[in-house]
Amino acid sequence: MKTKIQLIRLRGPKGMQADITNYGAKIVSLIVPDQEDRKADVVLGFSTLEEWQQKETYFNAVIGRYANRIKDGRFTLDGKEYQLPINNGTNSLHGGMSGFNEKLWEVTARDTHGVTLHYRAKDGEECYPGTLDVYVTYRLTSDNALSISFAAKTDQPTIVGFTNHAYFNLNGETSPSVRDHVLQVFADAYTPFDETACPTGEIVPVEGTPMDFREPVRVGDRIDDPFFAPGRGIDNNWVLRKTKKDKVPELAAIVRGGGRTMEVWTTMPGLQVYTGNWVEENVGKGGTKYCPQNSICLEAQNFPDAPNHTNFPNAVLRPGEIYEEKTVYKFTND
Repeated sequence: MKTKIQLIRLRGPKGMQADITNYGAKIVSLIVPDQEDRKADVVLGFSTLEEWQQKETYFNAVIGRYANRIKDGRFTLDGKEYQLPINNGTNSLHGGMSGFNEKLWEVTARDTHGVTLHYRAKDGEECYPGTLDVYVTYRLTSDNALSISFAAKTDQPTIVGFTNHAYFNLNGETSPSVRDHVLQVFADAYTPFDETACPTGEIVPVEGTPMDFREPVRVGDRIDDPFFAPGRGIDNNWVLRKTKKDKVPELAAIVRGGGRTMEVWTTMPGLQVYTGNWVEENVGKGGTKYCPQNSICLEAQNFPDAPNHTNFPNAVLRPGEIYEEKTVYKFTND
C-alpha cells in the first residue's frame, strides 16, 4: 500500500497545538501561548505542500542520515572509505542531495497528543552503508513541551546522527527578526571550524570569545560580531555540559522572546545554533517575507564531522545496537 502525504494535528493537555506532516517528518506549525495567553505559531513554514517541497526544504524537518557537515563528504568505517555526495561547498550537508527531510515517512502510531513516524533508508542511499530503520516520535506533554524522540537500528555498521531543524521565532512566525531574543547556552566549550565551516577537531573554551553565552545575551548584541558569518549571523556548534551517563535530557539552552520562554533539553552532546543566515526571501504561511536573522534554530545533535574525529562523540551504529536520543522544547510564559 502506497504511503500518502498526511497532516497530523496534535493537541497538548495545556493548550499547545502542533501540526506534523509525514513528508520529511516536519513540524508544519507549533501554536504556543504567551504571557497573556495569546497564541501564536512559533515556527516558520509555508501554506502549501508545493512550497514545502520547493523552497526552504530543511524547515522543521528531521535531518539524516547525518545532520550537519561531513568534510569533503568522506569518512572511514572499519577500514573502508566512503564518499558521500557533495552538496555544500566541498562538504556533504544534512544527509546529502536528498536527505530524510525530503522522504515520505510511514505513520506507525498516533493519538491525541503524539505521533510516531518510520523511515527505512536502504543500504547505499546517499552512499551510506547499511539499511537503517529510523523512528521519530513527536509528543505534546502536560508541561507544555514538544518532545522529539529518535530511535534507529541497522543491519550493517553505519554512520548516524539526527536532529530536528526547527526554525523558531518566539514572537510568532510573522515577526521579521529574532534580534530581540535573549539566548543562554549551557556550554563551556565549542568546536571551531575551518574555512569550509567544518570542525578543525579542536575543543576550545568559550571563555573570552563571542561564543560565551553562559549568561543570557540579547541576540542582536552579538549576532553581528565578525567572529560569526559577516552580515549573516550565527551558525556554530557548542559542546554541551553533560553530567549524566544515562540517556536523560539535560538543559542545553534557554531562549526568550515575545513573552515566551523556550527551554531546550536534550540527551545529545552538541547544540548547533543557527540564525537562518541563508534563508531565501520566500513568503511564509503568515504572509511575512522570510530573510536571514528571521529565525533561530537550536539543533541538538552530534558534533559536525564527528565521524572524522576520534575525540568527538561516537557516530557509529552497529547491528544489534539501538540508537536512542531525545530533545524537548519546553515552553513557559514567564
